[in-house]
Amino acid sequence: MQAIVLLSGGLDSYTAAAIVKAEGFALNALTVHYGQRHARELESARAVAHWLGVEKHLELSIDLRPIGGSSLTSDASVPRDRDLTATDIPSTYVPARNTIFLALALGWAEVLDVRDIVIGVNALDYSGYPDCRPAFIAAFEALASVATRAGVEGARFRVHAPLISMTKADIVRRGVELGLDYGLTTSCYDPEAGGKPCGHCDSCLLRARGFSEAGVADPLVLR
Repeated sequence: MQAIVLLSGGLDSYTAAAIVKAEGFALNALTVHYGQRHARELESARAVAHWLGVEKHLELSIDLRPIGGSSLTSDASVPRDRDLTATDIPSTYVPARNTIFLALALGWAEVLDVRDIVIGVNALDYSGYPDCRPAFIAAFEALASVATRAGVEGARFRVHAPLISMTKADIVRRGVELGLDYGLTTSCYDPEAGGKPCGHCDSCLLRARGFSEAGVADPLVLR
């Protein structure tokens, strides 16, 4: 069995990929450089892909900066020390990002004759992004069946989101069980020039809380 995994170099996509690999899937990784300000994650994606022993690692450049609408693809300030219980969608939301990424993965899946796609979205400890919810995953699976030649001919595509109902602490614990090296990952939305995490963006705060609640030391903090 083979799967396409969207691999960003972050903690979540790394863990999701490892979970599916443990289930017996051989992995093909897709990493997208979309003009994000935290491009250091691309280096992490390569390191993580190597650790996972992926069959193929495809890197695509799709510049979303001209579309705008996000502090991750512009010079707008990334929110810091935000209330993680807030219900508003922060400026770090990139319009339609996961829809675009899954569409790219779906196209590659057709070419490789693969029917399983993996994405590391989470709908509990997250920033409230609409494209991280179960309803979105279910809708995209339905779309895949009518938007592709393979689907029209009867193939069933499945989008695996193994982290979707897990807390960040649960994710960390599962990764530790799988022996993952989280020192390879990058989570920060706005790292310093040398790659040091800012410690104040949503992603840093959620990561820190996850490691703390899991009772595990974050290897990035120890450096």
